[in-house]
Amino acid sequence: MARQERRVKPLPTIWEVSDEPWSIIQAILDERDPPSWTGRDRIDQRAALNYQMRRGCQWNHLPEQFGDDSSVHPTFHRWVQKGVLERIWATLIQECEELGGVDWQWQSADGAMGKARDLGGDHVGPNPTDRGKNGTKRSVIVEADGGPLGVVVAGANIPDTKLLKQTMDAIVVDRPKPTDKTPQHLCLDKGYDNPTGHRATAEAHYVAHIRRIGEEKLDKRKRKRQPVRRWVVERTLGWMSKCRAILIRYAKKSCNYLGLIQLCCDLLWYRRQHRVSLLR
Repeated sequence: MARQERRVKPLPTIWEVSDEPWSIIQAILDERDPPSWTGRDRIDQRAALNYQMRRGCQWNHLPEQFGDDSSVHPTFHRWVQKGVLERIWATLIQECEELGGVDWQWQSADGAMGKARDLGGDHVGPNPTDRGKNGTKRSVIVEADGGPLGVVVAGANIPDTKLLKQTMDAIVVDRPKPTDKTPQHLCLDKGYDNPTGHRATAEAHYVAHIRRIGEEKLDKRKRKRQPVRRWVVERTLGWMSKCRAILIRYAKKSCNYLGLIQLCCDLLWYRRQHRVSLLR
């Protein structure tokens, strides 16, 4: 009889930042952004960022318990500029990897378009699926269980395949070197079936699994030929879209929009770290 995998109840949706995840990132904040002796407590400010990411409200409409936006928003922008949120993301991946919770063997990448408010800004372009209105695209690469490894932001009119190399280069930790015994596979949809997509995967030493244009999904007996693996990246993009500030881009600066995506990735990897630590 096959051994049943032990299951752990996942964490509920993180609406408020508890003491446990805060203790994990405290050292990173002390290194990248030393505490000042004035202003509100940093815990309240990080809770405000989580609230704004999920609700998508204007900074000056944050609830009173989070403090004034003249303090919260500059803190967020400073963390983005100093790479605090990206460093937290990388640290959580490394902790999960030490616990055996990162599977590099099968990876997937894809892009998703979203609306962008008419505020101008960089990395905004006409959305071909929304009557040419302003839109933005986030391109993400994930590991076998859907954990985000890297993400880039571009205009909605940029093809996914042109963002593939940038997305692979944006992986926030050192990627293990693939070998003949431990190859790394990359699953992609038909949008990457072109010379640009094939060249990018070959240069990164991936074993590419790209759905061919016009290729049938089933064999002659109407059976799937290979296990489905690419769906995890769609699920991760769906998780991100649950956050309104990511689903609809309100940030004028692309670096701030990317910072909100990095914060979302932080929470996703913290949930993974909590789960795999209980399985040890």
